[in-house]
Amino acid sequence: MQKRKLGNSGLEVSAIGLGCMGLSYGYGPATDRPQAIALIRSAFERGVTLFDTAEAYGPFANEELLGEALAPFREKVVIATKFGFESGKVEAGLNSKPAHIKEVAEAALKRLKTGVIDLFYQHRVDPEVPIEDVAGAVKDLIGEGKVRHFGLSEAGAQTIRRAHAVQPLTALQSEYSLWWREPEKEILPTLEELGIGFVPFSPLGKGFLTGAISANTKFDSTDFRNVVPRFAPEARKANRALVDLLGEIAVRKKVTPAQIALAWLLAQKPWIVPIPGTTKLNRLEENIGAAGVELTSGDLGEIADVLARVTVQGERYPAHLQARVGR
Repeated sequence: MQKRKLGNSGLEVSAIGLGCMGLSYGYGPATDRPQAIALIRSAFERGVTLFDTAEAYGPFANEELLGEALAPFREKVVIATKFGFESGKVEAGLNSKPAHIKEVAEAALKRLKTGVIDLFYQHRVDPEVPIEDVAGAVKDLIGEGKVRHFGLSEAGAQTIRRAHAVQPLTALQSEYSLWWREPEKEILPTLEELGIGFVPFSPLGKGFLTGAISANTKFDSTDFRNVVPRFAPEARKANRALVDLLGEIAVRKKVTPAQIALAWLLAQKPWIVPIPGTTKLNRLEENIGAAGVELTSGDLGEIADVLARVTVQGERYPAHLQARVGR
């Protein structure tokens, strides 16, 4: 697989990474552990070198899973994990106090079976802790050799600037896809100016852009999409128009809608590295295959026409989670 560098940091990773959250958390029951380990190792065998996790995925189970799966080739991969929630639990609220950040790092190193975290993100901006203090804590960890690179997730442009002034950011991780293009307004220009890479999560619209989800799809009771307004049945029905139009382009290109969605992201900037997640080997191979899909200027123009014609329905988060993004 092709490699990309995240901004000016020099950190080189595969053009497409693997978001590991869904193996343990968020999308229903956790994947059987041996199966999950096999999938992660299959990703590495196929050229993936960026693996994304967080203490909150489980909590802790996903980091432990990743540590075991990547142990045989730890030095050949980049592991990204995150801090920022009290006790690693999203429902317990935010905690990015410097002492807590350092405690999380120590615990994550053990769970990941490693001596260094390659990329350490603040999971969500904590309004109670100045971002300069957060950046300073990670700068200390970098100085101690426990962390290599600093990142933020779902942060606003001014927060990015303030953090970057204390400890240069390697990457921002936020949602970005054909059905959530908000970062284009202010975030992408800021990242380009500062030389920061961008790692889009949910690049396939939490599965919707694959074409596999209809208005009648039933999610597991523990699947967080049940509370996402964009996945309400009436929104799904309306949003199907986008998938159908992209599907027509995919048929002509002899690729899948998911591959169109990922290739479109890769075509936006050379420092964008999407991290689609999956629990299935065939989907993993499909996602990786997107790195080889070339979209011409004509293809991109046609996609732009589709995006101009379809207004995506429904908010991407319920209100209590939306309050935590873009700060």
